[in-house]
Parts: sequence; C-alpha cells; structure tokens
Amino acid sequence: MAAAAVMRLQTVVSREIAMTDNAVVSVGSLQAGSSANIIPNEAVLQLNIRTFNDRVREQVLSSIRRIVNGEATTSGAPKPPEITTLPGEFPLTVNDEDATRKVEEALRQRLGAERVGPTGPASASEDFSVIPRAWGDVPSVYWAVGGTDPQKYAEAERTGSLNKLPSNHSPEFAPVINPTLRTGIEAMLAAAGVWLTPAGAKP
Repeated sequence: MAAAAVMRLQTVVSREIAMTDNAVVSVGSLQAGSSANIIPNEAVLQLNIRTFNDRVREQVLSSIRRIVNGEATTSGAPKPPEITTLPGEFPLTVNDEDATRKVEEALRQRLGAERVGPTGPASASEDFSVIPRAWGDVPSVYWAVGGTDPQKYAEAERTGSLNKLPSNHSPEFAPVINPTLRTGIEAMLAAAGVWLTPAGAKP
C-alpha cells in the first residue's frame, strides 16, 4: 500500500499541475517493517512539498490527501491513514517590490553592480516568511549571499556545470568563510542603512 501510494504521488506534478505552475512533491522517507519475513503493520511516509503559489500548494495538498486515502481504501486498510502537516511547513516567501528595489540599489552601491543580481524564484524551504506575517505583513526582503570559491565557480560556469556545485543541503557543502562572512555583514548593514539613513544622505 505504501509503495503504491509513493508511485501514485509521483503523478501529482506531472498530471495535475499546469505546465505554467511549479511544484515539487518528494517522498523523502518511507519507513516500514523490521524484518524480511514479517509483514509490517504500519508505514510512515514523509513528504516535502514546494510551490511558488499558495493556490498550487493547496491543490497539491488536496491531491496528496485524495491519493493516500484512495490507496488505503483500495488496499482494504482497516482504518483511514493519519495525515499531518509537520512544523517545517512554511508559507510562501514573497519579497516586497519597493523594498527589494531599495535593498538592491543599496547592495549595488556597496558591493558593486557586477556582484548583485536577481536569482529568480527558488524552491527552498524557508521560515523567513513567518516573521513579516507575524508583524502584519510588513515589507520584507529575502536575499542570498554566495559562498562558493570564486575560482571553482568560474570553472563550473565555464564548463556548464554550475548545477553540480554543492548546495547548502549537500554533505560536500563548504562555503568560503572569508570573504563570505564579510560580504554578508556588509550586505545586511547596507540594506539596513536604507531605512536608518536620513532622506538625502548617502548610506
């Protein structure tokens, strides 16, 4: 039943989400049984869901519930499955447009235009969005600071292998402490300066 559910869950994105939308449904963990000759009496599936749109997120969650309940019914499960949302499920992070323009300009002035650029949507699990929502949806900006060795990055860019550079979820991830730490601090101070500096003064 668990295996059938996993296979069917892989069709949510490919068969139910419009090609103009984006979504990720991953079964990262399936735990069941303790021995090859004993049929397990339960299975625990843990899923990771990522979307760029709250509407798509609700659609994906609805599909997951339908599929898991349907597989349980088809398999003759003695009781309905338990479906819970884990604490790590966070709302969508959306940068305020005006605040983003101010921060971007401040970063360009401080770090140089060649070192600042848009990244586009990213399907990351991030709890930053909880903060501005807790304060009544105050304007907020979330950005990332690169930490890859410049020579390694340049080589990966030259060979078209940027996607092979270890990310923060990789066991091989090892950011260059210097100048990454300094750049991060400079970026935060420059961004804060936009709101702390009197109008007309240079931050």
